[in-house]
Amino acid sequence: MSLVKFRRRPFENLVGQGFFDNSNMISDMIPDTYWNLKSVGPALNIKESENNFDIELVAPGFDKKDFNVTIDNGCLKISAEKSSEKEENEENYARREFRYNSFERSLQLPESIKHDDIKAKYTDGILKFKLAKKEEAKEQPPKVIEID
Repeated sequence: MSLVKFRRRPFENLVGQGFFDNSNMISDMIPDTYWNLKSVGPALNIKESENNFDIELVAPGFDKKDFNVTIDNGCLKISAEKSSEKEENEENYARREFRYNSFERSLQLPESIKHDDIKAKYTDGILKFKLAKKEEAKEQPPKVIEID
């Protein structure tokens, strides 16, 4: 068995080495927010059971009052915003710090959800939703039809 050296740029020998001198050529054309996964929002888990959907959104560092949750045209919109400031003035120095954190996530809800029966709870940095399904959306047991 022989080892073959892996080349990151397979056509480098055909085009010439000067062509690839700018290693950030692609990343310079695309804004940093595209590569920053945090710009998408916090991690989200969705689990479907027979009677409901359970959604967990990881958002540590927030308080219940920081969240704004609405349903608009079948879309569940979750946003949060938190800011804090700290200022110290001592004899030899002055220090001022501030922090700002926010996010927004939107989920298109299926038509099988009861919009008036959505429960939300925030504990230990996880925002949990329980979305109940309508009766017609629940899986029905097979029905045997008698033939006359």
